[in-house]
This record gives sequence, C-alpha cells and structure tokens, in this order.
Amino acid sequence: MTRVFLVACLIMAGCQNKPSNADAFGNFESEEITVSSEAPGKLLFLNVEEGQEIPARARVACVDTIQLSLKREQLLAAKRQVKSRSANVISQIEVTKEQKRVAENDLRRIQDLIKADAATQKQLDDVSGQIRVLEKQMDAIESQNSAVVAEYETIDTQIRQINDQIEKSIITNPIRGTVLLKFAQSGEIVSFGKPLYRIANLDSMYLRAYISGDQLPGVRIGQSVEVILDLNKTGNQTRSGQVTWISSRAEFTPKIIQTKEERVNMVYAIKIRVPNDGAIKIGMPGEVKFK
Repeated sequence: MTRVFLVACLIMAGCQNKPSNADAFGNFESEEITVSSEAPGKLLFLNVEEGQEIPARARVACVDTIQLSLKREQLLAAKRQVKSRSANVISQIEVTKEQKRVAENDLRRIQDLIKADAATQKQLDDVSGQIRVLEKQMDAIESQNSAVVAEYETIDTQIRQINDQIEKSIITNPIRGTVLLKFAQSGEIVSFGKPLYRIANLDSMYLRAYISGDQLPGVRIGQSVEVILDLNKTGNQTRSGQVTWISSRAEFTPKIIQTKEERVNMVYAIKIRVPNDGAIKIGMPGEVKFK
C-alpha cells in the first residue's frame, strides 16, 4: 500500500513539473488613450463613468467658455468698426480717382487749346500740378487702407483663435471604447493637459509576450499564431492571433515568465492581436504557440 502511494506521489510530482509546450508567455493589455482637457477653466460636465461604453465623436465634457465668448463678441465689434473705417477709406479713394479723371480731361483740353494758342502755359502747369497732388493723395489714402486691411485681418485671425479655443473646450471622445479610469469630476477647475479619463477599445486585445533570440528569426509581423487562455482550473481555450509588433531591442525577461530557465535569458517583446468577445481581460496571462 505504501509503495502504491509513493508511485502516485511521484506521478503527480512529475505532472506538476512538466514544462509547458507553449512557445512564449505573456499578459494581455489594450491600446489605451488618455483623454485630456485642451482648455483651462471650470469643467461644466463630464458624462463618462468607468466601465461605460462610449461611441466615437460623442461629446462627453465641456469646459466653461463664457470668457471666450465675451472676448469673441468684443473682437466682432472691433471688426465691424474697422470694416466701417475701411469703407470710408475706399470711398475717399473713389472720390480722389474721380477728381484725377476730371483733372486729366482738363489737361487734355488745355493741351489742345495751347496748340490753338487759346490757353496759357500757366493753366497747363496748374492742371499738371493738381494731378500730381491728387496722385500723392491717392498714395496716402491707399497706405491708410493697407493699414486698415492689416488690422482687419489681425482681428479676424484673433476671432478664429477664439473659435478654435471654444471648439477645444468641448471634449469629444476620440474612439469607440470602454472607459477604464476617470480622473476628474464635474465642477472641478482643470488646467490645460489635465487627464479626464482613459479609454480603450476592448474588441481587440494585445498579448505582450516574450521570445528568445533563437525564436526571433522564425517570427514575422503579420504571422498567425495560436493563443492559449485559461478556461478554468484544468482546461484551456485556444484562439487565433496575429503578430503586430516585434521589439528591435533585447531585454531581460520580466518576472511574469514562470520558469527560471527563461527568466535568466535575454528576450524580445512581441505583441499579438487577439479578437475579444469580452472574455479576455486586461492583465490576464496567455501563452503562444507558433504555427
């Protein structure tokens, strides 16, 4: 009886020490995005909760924009004033152009009269001088108009900047996904760049596994592999995955690798994308078998 018990213990010990036939080990992670505030101010609302699924482009938060709106109204009023000044300058230019046209007609008539000895040289000189004065007046008025136009464009640029700031005060969700963490609450004063929440699309998970230098030549980006998950205490489930990334640098094997023989080696990290139906969670362990 004692001999039978010893044999059974040896068999159980042998089963426990039997090495895994997987080619690589790792843990699952997701591609996470931290959504931050792009404007300082009071957070009027933040409609996200941890675990909530949010569609892409949904408006989820807003920072107070009252001061920006008032600044925009002030700039719009200044823009209307400058536009009125520009209209006055343009009307002055048109009047001066008409005066010059009349003076040029007078010049041509006097030139004809001089040929017929019916006008004096002084009359010709007076009209010529008048035309030169009008030309200088036009140059001066046009320079004023250039300054007005430049001021108008500057105000217009400032208005576009304000509009951009107002638009960035409304936070839209960048991707369809699940909220993992929430960092702020409605009513808080937030600064530029303050994280509001973290989101990830969990439809696809990524197994970060580690392979040895001997395995590296046989692994390619886009390669299909088998990913093994723990189903329960005794069973596993296998899913198809695809290698999406291979590290270009070797590193020491992380502690998550179970066997001591592998922990003392230099390895290369890889990422394997696996479709997720909700069963795979962040941090779950996984194994890889290369086909």
